[in-house]
Amino acid sequence: MSTTTLDLSTTDRTHTPDRTRRLARLAGLLYLVVLVTGAPPELLVRVPLAAEGSAGAVADAIRDNAALFRLAAFSDLLNMAAFLGVALVLYGLLRSVHAGAARAMLVFNAVSVAVMAINTVNHLAAWLFATSTELTASMGAATADGLAATFLELHGIGFSIAEIFFGLWLFPLGWMLWRTRAVPRPIAGLLMVGTVGYLANVTATFLSPDLSTALTPVFTTPPALAETALLVWLLVKGLALPGVDSASPTA
Repeated sequence: MSTTTLDLSTTDRTHTPDRTRRLARLAGLLYLVVLVTGAPPELLVRVPLAAEGSAGAVADAIRDNAALFRLAAFSDLLNMAAFLGVALVLYGLLRSVHAGAARAMLVFNAVSVAVMAINTVNHLAAWLFATSTELTASMGAATADGLAATFLELHGIGFSIAEIFFGLWLFPLGWMLWRTRAVPRPIAGLLMVGTVGYLANVTATFLSPDLSTALTPVFTTPPALAETALLVWLLVKGLALPGVDSASPTA
């Protein structure tokens, strides 16, 4: 009786240069969605409303911008899906570079998405307590307004927790790109520096909130520049992965 062995390597899909370029551009497009849907809800909606002052003023601001506040929550959901999609595509492209680093990158990204998803409940709770006439009637306007402001503040705390993993996922990503020279090394190096920036900003936020307000632009500029440069490079150039040809299967 003859036996037949199955060579699993021949069943893997190959990373041809064209396929690699298409996947890299998909990652860049998803990263662009992350940029467009992630920054406005935080910088243009939640931060200005939270800075209104008293709980009543914050709740009034949410009520005055109720439609925009709901749109911000929807934008957050799109942001999470796109951010996880970026990590999945890059994992598929980079896992042959270093399996452990690729898994770490994916796990850090997925944890940040999970924290953001749970944190969206705080955003929607702030909207609910500010706009629900039933809740206002049952517990009083002052209590409902106080809870709305509290949940909005809790969202800010949750965002800072997610920021830890925003930073951590950049280091293995930057390291793999540095190792392969798949992108210019200044971009890869800046991604790794971005990890330090995010973690420093979180540390300042929890240990010295007043100091954090002044230092946040300093800490967050390197990762912002790095991620913007990466998404532009992915869209325009793709990834120049070593050893990618029509005959080389993925690991």
